[in-house]
Amino acid sequence: MRSEAVAVTGWDTRLDRIIGAAGTKLAKAKNLHTAGDLLDFLPRRYLDVNQAGLLSEFEIGEQVVLVARVIKASTRPMRNTKRKMLEAVIEDAVGQRARLVFFSAYGHEKALVPGVGAVFYGKLESYRGDLQLAHPSYSRGDLDAPDLYPGNLMPVYPHIDKIPDVAITRSVTLVLDALAAQGVRDPVPDDILDRHHLPRRLDAYRALHLPVDYAQVGRGKRRLRYDEALVVQVALAQRRAQYDALRTTARRPRPAGLLERFDQRLPFELTQGQREVSATILADLARERPMHRLLQGEVGSGKTVVALRAMLAMVDAGAQAALLAPTEVLAQQHFRSIETMLGDLAQGGMLGGAEHATRVALLTGSMPKARKQQVLLDIFTAGVGIVVGTHALIQEQVDFADLGLVVVDEQHRFGVEQRDALRMKAISPPHVLVMTATPIPRTVAMTVFGDMDISELRELPPGRQQITSHLVPAAKPGWLERTWQRVAEEVAAGHQAYVVCPRIGEEGDSAQPEEELPEWALEVEESGTADTTPRHHGVIETLATLRQEPALAGLRIEMMHGRMSSAEKDAVMSAFSAGEIDVLVSTTVIEVGVDVPNATIMVILDADRFGISQLHQLRGRVGRGSGGGLALLVTDSSTEATVDRLAKVAATTDGFALADLDLELRREGDVLGADQSGRGTHLRLLRLTNSKDVELIELAREDAARLIADDPELEVHPALAALIAGRVDEERAAFLERG
Repeated sequence: MRSEAVAVTGWDTRLDRIIGAAGTKLAKAKNLHTAGDLLDFLPRRYLDVNQAGLLSEFEIGEQVVLVARVIKASTRPMRNTKRKMLEAVIEDAVGQRARLVFFSAYGHEKALVPGVGAVFYGKLESYRGDLQLAHPSYSRGDLDAPDLYPGNLMPVYPHIDKIPDVAITRSVTLVLDALAAQGVRDPVPDDILDRHHLPRRLDAYRALHLPVDYAQVGRGKRRLRYDEALVVQVALAQRRAQYDALRTTARRPRPAGLLERFDQRLPFELTQGQREVSATILADLARERPMHRLLQGEVGSGKTVVALRAMLAMVDAGAQAALLAPTEVLAQQHFRSIETMLGDLAQGGMLGGAEHATRVALLTGSMPKARKQQVLLDIFTAGVGIVVGTHALIQEQVDFADLGLVVVDEQHRFGVEQRDALRMKAISPPHVLVMTATPIPRTVAMTVFGDMDISELRELPPGRQQITSHLVPAAKPGWLERTWQRVAEEVAAGHQAYVVCPRIGEEGDSAQPEEELPEWALEVEESGTADTTPRHHGVIETLATLRQEPALAGLRIEMMHGRMSSAEKDAVMSAFSAGEIDVLVSTTVIEVGVDVPNATIMVILDADRFGISQLHQLRGRVGRGSGGGLALLVTDSSTEATVDRLAKVAATTDGFALADLDLELRREGDVLGADQSGRGTHLRLLRLTNSKDVELIELAREDAARLIADDPELEVHPALAALIAGRVDEERAAFLERG
């Protein structure tokens, strides 16, 4: 390791230029290549060396903090296993000794060799008359170099084989001194730091790696949390500025057009929320700045009607609208629903069509070639005003006459590349309306959708029935039997039922998933609360079981899942909608958009296998008619956290309240969509459930807006531009749009 600090150009300076061969080792071991990489390799905790005493100062059974040196160490094989155990002897400052034992030597035998000094933390025990620490935590350090640590706290880093903590601390010290000598520029302007009482970035890193006390650690973390918030908010503010700079064709519906006639025919009155959001959207469409709006609403709040009104306004203005749905089932559902709501207003150029009517077309990948070619021609010649489709809409051969509005349903299921491909099919930048039926916590919306205008629908339309939910412990005698009796009672009353399973399953293999189960739906294994009881109901097995269930004798029971062809799924869904199926056993393919008003009861098997928002989405498929809705959440889990989570879902139908609960229980990365995108969120320190962190996000949002308003390209702030470029490249910027 080189002992002298060398001149550096900034945070991205290669480590080996500063610390020599040690930099190469860190790059190979932990992918740490630059000065910034090493400084971001933060301690996972700290040991207070001043609290470290002698062995004689502790009683058996107490937790000890002990500075000691390894005197001898050896490994030996364990019986009935291939593992080796490590036994060592340590000695404190006055020569008193204790025995260490690790029943798995892996990772320790190379770290704890004779002569190594460390701070040990663990429970003091007695074994055959000797003092013993079993599996203690420890931080290797240079006990002869106390000046390395300026305060009482010794940083403990994530383990790196063959590189002790003291070596990391020495490397960090050299990097900090090198950057200080260079006068490296702080990426955040001084006036912002002073206004928020934040330390300079270099000081923050020094406080985190070489703290004097815990208060200094807190100040350092607060600065890095702010940096995380500012990076995201500036990236979003830049994207928003780019959208604001675009110009498009203002679209105003003609008087007495389709929109007015549609409103006159509506068999129900729009809610106050629907009227307000619709007015906002129509005002957006009438501007030359392209609309970029997120519409989030409670399950059943009437988002589709709002979107349809916007599409009709676009057709009235002489342009076309496209509705992009994530699945063929949902696209077909939207198509049928729109045609039904419009009636003869959707039969333009056809016998019986209303005057000045438009046409609605469906475009999916599974359509017959001849039919698809006709639809493509109609879209190109403006014979169709509204196009509903799946990913087939973004294929190269799809050309629009004049695409003015893009509506994206269930935004989180699409990549930004797909949306942009549809945008590129417009003559001028189209207006974009993004919909989600999964209510988003405010803090997540600020962090992920900061570049979009956001509207909410919280009010349910008149006549929409509340859904009653109950938790069903399957292990209790008679409860599951009663569940199937309730299903039979609903069918006897003329209604229909869903039974939802987490997996498709197949004969001889009930563990085949339709799609990868969301990890966040399960308790974190390392927390010790994971429930490993095998209970994964599959659709195929459940169908066979229910057909043999005495309570359901004589009922028409069918299934639907993702492995079925589009034609098969459409046939089953059509039959269910027509009342020809009493009980539909399905995977989550029916989660979004499926609308069968006669379905009044849903049984969700292995409910603990689903996340909160997914459960809320699923049960939103019932209660869509006058018969009300009942959701039975079945679980045989006895894990307290699992039961408590399901009980909270059953206790409320407020999707926004459940979204906040979801955020409390899930990691930020999952909530932000990392599972869907495969990309990180870069929220390493920020916690969206922490009120202090939310304050930082709000401060950063205001600061970002001012910075970008004055300097859109950050030409005056090159260090900040470099920080953002390093953390939010184009791929990650796409992720910020919920890709």
